[in-house]
Amino acid sequence: MKKLQMVDLKSQYDKIKDTVNASVQEVLDTTTYINGPQVHQFQKSLEEYLGVKHVIPCANGTDALQIAMMGLGLKPGDEVITADFTFAATVEVIALLQLTPVLVDVDMDTMNISIDAIKKAITPNTKAIVPVHLFGRAANMEAIMQLALEHDLYVIEDNAQAIGANFTFKDGTKKKVGAIGHVASTSFFPSKNLGCYGDGGAIFTNDDALAHTLRGIVNHGMYVRYHHDVVGVNSRLDSMQAAVLNAKLPLLNEYNTARRAAAAKYNAAFANHKHIVTPAFDLNGDDHVFHQYTIRIVDADRNALMEHLQSKGVPCAIYYPIPLHSQKAYVDVRYREEDFPVTNQLVNEVISLAMHTELDAEQIQYITDSVLEFFK
Repeated sequence: MKKLQMVDLKSQYDKIKDTVNASVQEVLDTTTYINGPQVHQFQKSLEEYLGVKHVIPCANGTDALQIAMMGLGLKPGDEVITADFTFAATVEVIALLQLTPVLVDVDMDTMNISIDAIKKAITPNTKAIVPVHLFGRAANMEAIMQLALEHDLYVIEDNAQAIGANFTFKDGTKKKVGAIGHVASTSFFPSKNLGCYGDGGAIFTNDDALAHTLRGIVNHGMYVRYHHDVVGVNSRLDSMQAAVLNAKLPLLNEYNTARRAAAAKYNAAFANHKHIVTPAFDLNGDDHVFHQYTIRIVDADRNALMEHLQSKGVPCAIYYPIPLHSQKAYVDVRYREEDFPVTNQLVNEVISLAMHTELDAEQIQYITDSVLEFFK
């Protein structure tokens, strides 16, 4: 059996080595390291894949989220609602821009932001909602967009974990997540479903005027060299990373299908287990692309299970062990523990198992056997 890893980038690279190497060599040959042809090619290819009018590449996913908020012209003190159960980057950029983060609870079944919690959190100072498509599952974008319409709010999708996933509306139409809100951000961190070999990110929007503003912000506020029209930052996707992404984007659907197939094997092994709650999803659907495969351990010792798995050489991780409202940087007197019952439960129950495109049946069998062995 191959060595188990949470993410097996080496095996993935071995399969696409020739394509990646040729794409990177083109950058070396042309020496167009910043804003070269590979960046423009990737931008256009991703626009076509997502069905979105504008992709603005940038340096990383956190920058993408920050730049999206800068482009909307949000002012210090404006309230931005987002999920309590997610990675800190989402709330980090809100705080950095001196906006007011409003953390709300999530749904138990999807672990995505709760629509009811959003409704309760909206005030006259609310200006935006940031749904996070957590672990690769599409948040309820139809309900979120309806709330935004009713209250004149912006929707900023944090799509760092779910690129390639679709959201299906009640009328049966589908849209790629990241192409539904007013603006969206994503990350191309190496472990993502579409990852480069360093840092990278992008912003998406269908708004022409906003796209123009965003393109200036990512490049020091310049549209013409040495003419600074808006306050900007230095956040560009370099050509080397774009070269890698150009090699991998045509394989993204295949990668996501492989992840769903691995998740189905996991689910089958854990079916009807009294201590394991698996993620519900339709194998033939496309609303979940499994950036992480995360289960809940109920009425059992999750931490002891983690120690057991580590002793067996089975990689695992806890995403996320501390709610954002309890993080030292974001503690606020506005937050009450009773407002976060689901998040507070999840941080004690969740555990994520290996998930990547190269998982094979033998590896999944060993992982699932090791988990089940703990409960015997």
